[in-house]
Amino acid sequence: MPHFRVETNVPQSKIPSDLPQKLCQVVSNSLSKPLNYCVATVIGDVHMSWGGTSEPAAQATLMSIGALGVEPNKKHAKALYEVVCKELGVSKDRMYIHFVNAPTSDVGYNGTTFHDIFG
Repeated sequence: MPHFRVETNVPQSKIPSDLPQKLCQVVSNSLSKPLNYCVATVIGDVHMSWGGTSEPAAQATLMSIGALGVEPNKKHAKALYEVVCKELGVSKDRMYIHFVNAPTSDVGYNGTTFHDIFG
C-alpha cells in the first residue's frame, strides 16, 4: 500500500532505470511493509522551478496506511533523501517530501479497500 512518488526536473534520460526498484526496497525497509505492496514512481522532465532556478530539484509524496508520524518520518526522510539525492543529483535542500497517512478506507486494492481487507 505504500506509494512513493517523485517528480523532478531531471531529464528522464538521466534517471537510472532501476531507481523505482531501489526506492521500493527503501520504502519497504523503512516502513516495515511487505515489498509486494510497495510502489515507487519516478517522473522526470517535469517543468519545475525551485527558488526561481532550474537547477535539479524534486518534490515527493510518501503515502502509507500507518507507519508515519513525527519520529518515523525523520527515519523515512533520511533513507529516501539518501537514495534520491545520490541517484538524481538533487541537493537535499531542493526537495520536499509530503507524508500522507491514509485511512484504510481511502486506499483501494484488489477490487475493494484495505478497510475491508484488514477487517
